[in-house]
Amino acid sequence: MAKDLLFEIGLEEVPARFVRAAVNQLRDKLAKWLDESRISHGEVEAYATPRRLAVLVREVAEKQSDVNEEVKGPSRKIAQDAEGQWSKAALGFAKSQGVEPEQLFFKELAGVEYVYGNKSSVGVETASVLTEGLTAIVTSMTFPKSMRWGSYDLKFVRPIKWLVAMFGSQIVPLELAGVQSGNVTRGHRFLGAETTIETPSSYVEALRAQHVIADIAEREAEIVRQIEALAQEQGWEIAVKEDLLEEVLFLVETPSVLFGTFDPSFLQIPQEVLITSMREHQRYFPVLDKAGKLLPFFVTVRNGDRTSLDVVAKGNEKVLRARLSDAKFFYAEDQKLAISDALQKLETIVYHEELGTVADKVRRIRAIADQMAAHVQADASAVADISRAADISKFDLVTQMVYEFPELQGIMGEDYARKAGEREAVAVAINEHYQPRFAGDRAPASLAGAVISLSDKIDTIVGCFSIGIIPTGSQDPYALRRQAAGIVQTILAQGLPLALGDLFDIALAVHEQRGLKRPAAEVRKELYEFFGLRVKNVLTEQGVRYDVVDAVMAAGFDDLKLTVERASVLIGRAAGEEKNEFKTVVEAFNRVNNLAAKAESEVVDPALFAEPAEQALYEAWKTAHPAYAERFRNGDIAGALELLAALKEPITAYFDSVMVMAQQEDVRRNRLATLAGLSSDIVKLADFAKLVW
Repeated sequence: MAKDLLFEIGLEEVPARFVRAAVNQLRDKLAKWLDESRISHGEVEAYATPRRLAVLVREVAEKQSDVNEEVKGPSRKIAQDAEGQWSKAALGFAKSQGVEPEQLFFKELAGVEYVYGNKSSVGVETASVLTEGLTAIVTSMTFPKSMRWGSYDLKFVRPIKWLVAMFGSQIVPLELAGVQSGNVTRGHRFLGAETTIETPSSYVEALRAQHVIADIAEREAEIVRQIEALAQEQGWEIAVKEDLLEEVLFLVETPSVLFGTFDPSFLQIPQEVLITSMREHQRYFPVLDKAGKLLPFFVTVRNGDRTSLDVVAKGNEKVLRARLSDAKFFYAEDQKLAISDALQKLETIVYHEELGTVADKVRRIRAIADQMAAHVQADASAVADISRAADISKFDLVTQMVYEFPELQGIMGEDYARKAGEREAVAVAINEHYQPRFAGDRAPASLAGAVISLSDKIDTIVGCFSIGIIPTGSQDPYALRRQAAGIVQTILAQGLPLALGDLFDIALAVHEQRGLKRPAAEVRKELYEFFGLRVKNVLTEQGVRYDVVDAVMAAGFDDLKLTVERASVLIGRAAGEEKNEFKTVVEAFNRVNNLAAKAESEVVDPALFAEPAEQALYEAWKTAHPAYAERFRNGDIAGALELLAALKEPITAYFDSVMVMAQQEDVRRNRLATLAGLSSDIVKLADFAKLVW
């Protein structure tokens, strides 16, 4: 027979951002404990609201499974001494497995005799181990922030108020922080009451009767359904941001969607400000028209039924009016601040104690941007825009609006710069230089925005690397990985003729003016390793096979656009309809590369050719090389590969009739030099030896 197992931890309201991870942890720990305890079970279901974490396990066996297995110990040489007596190693093995020494025996494995024992264990009743298991699971849980209460030693995300632990219809007895387990749960704080759970399978419906939707997916679907119904009824576009939906989902147990209004005069403020205020402070969903323009309405979700929703809406409107009034005041006050005065304030804000003030950073951004603009051959107008935008790129950091809402940096800078009379391209670049702000965000669309974005990000990365701040493991407090990924994305999106090495050199030269704590060459090497992982991620996200990624990366990734193109062409040939034919080409390339590695130079003397195949291969390569170099330089990787692939026949003929490692030294050197010249072209495309067939 099997029974369902229910375990619910009732809590004071848990911060919404902690709930999903907490219930997933409880589910995973319980499933793992059952598996390790040899207790078979069915589906494991997790339920959560702001006041509860619960797991329901279907069809849990009433008894642990028995164990009867052969376990291997040390070899005979270690298990017995010269007199044939059991050694300490053998006796220790027997004790650890619960086997008597006289029950040990030997078996041969791969020509060596090992000692073995039959480990047997009779399973006990599941009910007898649940108390200890559930207690251990709870006490082992961890959270971003934990708390203690009363005089109890237990640390948990919030104080435990009730416990439900049931195996079938029986209560599993346990006590945590003074709370005894039972079969009584609590419904909605205001609409529901305590209710008895008759069986674990009735848990969800018992809570539903007490105005609690315990199923996470069901509760989310209900919120979305109500929002969509409201949007259709009113003809609105309600902007449902996933992270806000996730937060609201774990703020309510019974969701009721409602809407309110605010004074249309607030729409004179940039809509990004209003949307941010609604989302961040009030957890409201903004309302837009079909064109994406903000309307003077908001949508929120009540934790309760639909009684007196008009009263609830009025209360929310009153709170929002105060929030938006603050934003309106900040917006008006910020416009009184001259850009020059804002820049002066940056001199007093420390960016990093070893990297100077924010003003110092801005000066570095300007220096890097100016050199980069020349490198990408920007025209005079673009150069002027880049220089000015770089100079004022961070001025909005000292505004009241950005102080209140840091996520509006750049957005407010664009608006304030435009109102201060700056050129449109300059205003746009101030906002764009923060892009991409997160994974999936778009890269800057303008050249000025792209150049300043690259300058800002590479300054941060090089500055941190130069003082020893390098991401390790999961630690990346300055988000350097995200900024490096942003650099790669921006260069590719803009198609900028900018090699990573040039970018590193420009930034390192600027930082050297303040004095580097570490050698520039060492920092440069670490930068290549760091960016290599970001480029690998880009290729992997594009669906490129791991072996193709390795092959392409081994040939270098300084030119990002060329690297992506090489990967695209290679995956097309290695996985396409002609892959078998391409495999023979790769085999020819690999034979060339293997021997070319022994060459001392690429200088070839045709007078030393002794076989017609030598002359044929050399002439074929000399003919193909200029066209190959031009196609490679122009980014025509498919055409370049085609030219080299056409050399397969002369390469094969060469190896069929020529002994490369000839006894005569000058002949041997000449033949290796011939292969070295050809190999120098091959390795620019990829390290073909890394391809897996």
